[in-house]
Amino acid sequence: MSEPIRVLVTGAAGQIAYSLLYSIGNGSVFGKDQPIILVLLDITPMMGVLDGVLMELQDCALPLLKDVIATDKEDVAFKDLDVAILVGSMPRRDGMERKDLLKANVKIFKCQGAALEKYAKKSVKVIVVGNPANTNCLTASKSAPSIPKENFSCLTRLDHNRAKAQIALKLGVTSDDVKNVIIWGNHSSTQYPDVNHAKVKLQGKEVGVYEALKDDSWLKGEFITTVQQRGAAVIKARKLSSAMSAAKAICDHVRDIWFGTPEGEFVSMGVISDGNSYGVPDDLLYSFPVTVKDKTWKVVEGLPINDFSREKMDLTAKELAEEKETAFEFLSSA
Repeated sequence: MSEPIRVLVTGAAGQIAYSLLYSIGNGSVFGKDQPIILVLLDITPMMGVLDGVLMELQDCALPLLKDVIATDKEDVAFKDLDVAILVGSMPRRDGMERKDLLKANVKIFKCQGAALEKYAKKSVKVIVVGNPANTNCLTASKSAPSIPKENFSCLTRLDHNRAKAQIALKLGVTSDDVKNVIIWGNHSSTQYPDVNHAKVKLQGKEVGVYEALKDDSWLKGEFITTVQQRGAAVIKARKLSSAMSAAKAICDHVRDIWFGTPEGEFVSMGVISDGNSYGVPDDLLYSFPVTVKDKTWKVVEGLPINDFSREKMDLTAKELAEEKETAFEFLSSA
C-alpha cells in the first residue's frame, strides 16, 4: 500500500458530491491500491447534512478510506492537500444576472485560492467544477500565485461525454467506440463541441465522424445545440441539475490527470491558454483538447481548424474574456 493522499471535495453536502464521494472512496479514481484521506468542506449551515454524509461514508466500510474529515474551516480543509475538487459554488437563483453570479463566486474562489496558497502542497492538483467553472478556476489560480497555473483545470468533461454520447446514439454504437471529440472554450452555452477530428469504430474500422454520419447539417446544427443546452434540458426534466453525470465526468477528468490519457486519444479540459497554437488569447481558462502524461497535460497541437470552427472558437473566447474582465473588476475590489 502507498502513503495515503489527501483529497478535498468542497460543496460536500451537495448533490454532485453525493454522487461523487463513493467513487473516490472505492478506488475508481486513484486506483485500488491508493489509500485516501477524504476531506469534506461545506458552509456552516450545511454541517448537519454533511454529518449524515460522513455517517454514510463510514457505513460504506471502504477499505481505502483511511480517514474522513468533515469541516467548515478552510485551514483544516486545505491543509497539505494532494488534490482539491472544488464543486461548491453559489448557484444561480431565479432573476439573477450572470454578473451577480460572477461577483458572488469571485469572492468564494478568491478565498479558496488564498487557502490553497497558504495551506496546500505546492504540487496540489486543483479541479474546478462550480460554475462559472472557467472563470472560477482562473480566479482561484490568480489567488494562489505560488502554485503552478498548470496545476489548475476546470471541468468540461461532462460536455465532452455528452458530445460522445450523442454521436454514439446517432450511430447505434457505444460511447467507447467514439473518441477525440473536442469541447472548445467556456463551460457555458457558447462552448463549441467539435467532431471534425473525432473518430468512430464501425465494423472494426476507425472512420471520421463526418464520414460515418453523412449528415453535416445535423452535426453543424442540432448536435451542437443539444450538447450546449443539455444541462438546461436535464434541469427542465428532473427539476434538479445533472449530478450523476457530472460526478462521472469529474471521476474521468481526475483519473486522466492521475493516470494519463490512453495512447492516441485526447480529452477536453479547461486549462490556461498561454502559448496555445489556436489563436486563443493568453491568460484565459479555455477548454482545449489535451493529452496527459506523468500528471501533466499538454494541448494537442496542429489540428486544422476550418472557418466554421474558427468563428465558434472565437465567440466562446470573447465570452471568456468578458467574464474575466468582470471578475477581475470584482477581484481587485473584493
